[in-house]
Amino acid sequence: MAEKKTIKNPFVCQGYDGPEYFCDRMVETNEILSHFANGRNVTLVAPRRIGKTGLIWHVFHQLRMQSKDALCLYLDIFATKTQADFVRMFSKSVIENSLTKGRSIPSRILEFFGSLRPVFSMDPLTGQPSVSVSLEPSQSEMTLKSIFDYLGVLKKDVYVAIDEFQQVAEYSEGGTEALLRSYIQFVPNIHFIFSGSKFHLMTEMFTSAQRPFYHSTEFVNLQPLHEEIYFDFACELFRKKRGALSKEVFHALYQMFDGYTWYMQSVMNRLYEEYVSVKDVSQLNATLMNILRGKSPQYEMLILFLTENQFALLNAVAQEGIVAQPTGRKFIVRHRLPSASSVQTALEVLQSRELLYRQPEGYIVYDRFLHYWLRHVYV
Repeated sequence: MAEKKTIKNPFVCQGYDGPEYFCDRMVETNEILSHFANGRNVTLVAPRRIGKTGLIWHVFHQLRMQSKDALCLYLDIFATKTQADFVRMFSKSVIENSLTKGRSIPSRILEFFGSLRPVFSMDPLTGQPSVSVSLEPSQSEMTLKSIFDYLGVLKKDVYVAIDEFQQVAEYSEGGTEALLRSYIQFVPNIHFIFSGSKFHLMTEMFTSAQRPFYHSTEFVNLQPLHEEIYFDFACELFRKKRGALSKEVFHALYQMFDGYTWYMQSVMNRLYEEYVSVKDVSQLNATLMNILRGKSPQYEMLILFLTENQFALLNAVAQEGIVAQPTGRKFIVRHRLPSASSVQTALEVLQSRELLYRQPEGYIVYDRFLHYWLRHVYV
């Protein structure tokens, strides 16, 4: 039996370290598991850093608890630019996952993926097997078919989470959505989570009658964790080291970041490191300022790549907090911005770079640390 994993700081900021360090999401987890059990694929939509990836890994953990044979694959395709990039990442994940089941190279893998010319090796630090693959763009469609053929004949359930799935709509080749859909509908043992952070693009992909994935999945919209549940979770972790966390401080933190999990975990990770007990908001403010000062070099570099108009708009939105009409006269005059047309051009660029994000109430600075850095550190 494997030893229970323990970590020095229980406020995990990267990856997934088991259910003990994962807060709630019971409703969403059970909802996704129910969809899978009944043959339904899932579309998971939420802004970045609210906890989508953690939920996916938590679902995978539950699936592996239900069946040791379950094959779970996670693909973050945000950095992919072409269909060939996607297929290369997919095939690499399939091959590496198969290798972890045993030290030998299954002959079936070579039969299906021989055209990729896979090169196998062992990571000298982790001892885990790894593989690099070479793929010509002209072979991407044939190789994608090979992936589905291989997974389809496995006598087990396969779960594939494709994060930032809206990226496939921007591939230069075109037709990737239709190609994926044509294979997915004929492999009942493969279950999918299509996860994305761009709500309008994901909605278009799965609700437009003109798109291949029209009404093919069940939507799960992720909201911030309930404040009381999150507070109880955080309190218990502090109690385990004979410390304490006041409700006042936690409420201030929750309001500061609108309950977005990653930012709250990042701050609580530092608070847990620095203090036994956190009872005063001044401790929270001091810790936040230390985090922001540490990020100054990367944010200063970011500013260098913005035009004067783009930075002026970004900074103005940060000072306001949320802006319903960034091209409105009052906002432009108050922050001495250029013409409405220039603001609109800058707005489109900042949105495309995901520096500004549109909520139903208006535009915000997407990176909440950058938001506070502009307000309290930048001069």
